[in-house]
Amino acid sequence: MTDKLSHVDDSGEARMVDVSAKAESARTARATGAIRMRPETLDAIVKAQIKKGDVLGVARIAGVMAAKKTADLIPLCHPLALTHVAVELTPDAALPGVRAEATVSTLGRTGVEMEALTAVSVALLTVYDMAKAVDRGMELSDISLAQKSGGVGGEYSRLDGIRSAPYHEPGSTKPY
Repeated sequence: MTDKLSHVDDSGEARMVDVSAKAESARTARATGAIRMRPETLDAIVKAQIKKGDVLGVARIAGVMAAKKTADLIPLCHPLALTHVAVELTPDAALPGVRAEATVSTLGRTGVEMEALTAVSVALLTVYDMAKAVDRGMELSDISLAQKSGGVGGEYSRLDGIRSAPYHEPGSTKPY
């Protein structure tokens, strides 16, 4: 791993990375996150009793739309032709709240981690927006990259499969 930041030029200025020399490859990223809420809020969402409508359905579509607009939101992010976006929202009484997972794929020169993270973030923000009239204390948490594949960086997976954990390059004791 290099210690040089790819989005900073030799004079220290922020720049978009030139990926034109990179080979295209199949790339996939999966991100996860959660929103915690009062049990009665979760119950109202599950029973479709929120006045704004189908919270999980609208949030799912918002997540897909957000993945497609990531380059408009993140200044140095490349616009990508996405080949697949899936957003899953799962009620979880143990939180209590909703767990989100987004999987994004492309065939391109740069990865889709930002698109997956953006999809999860916006899906959870949409849950908050739609249910805030009954619970302003909801809390977004644990938004992180779960897995990625493709490109020069190859495979990545969180160590514990649930929360972010320090990544160690193979053969190295230096944290990522």
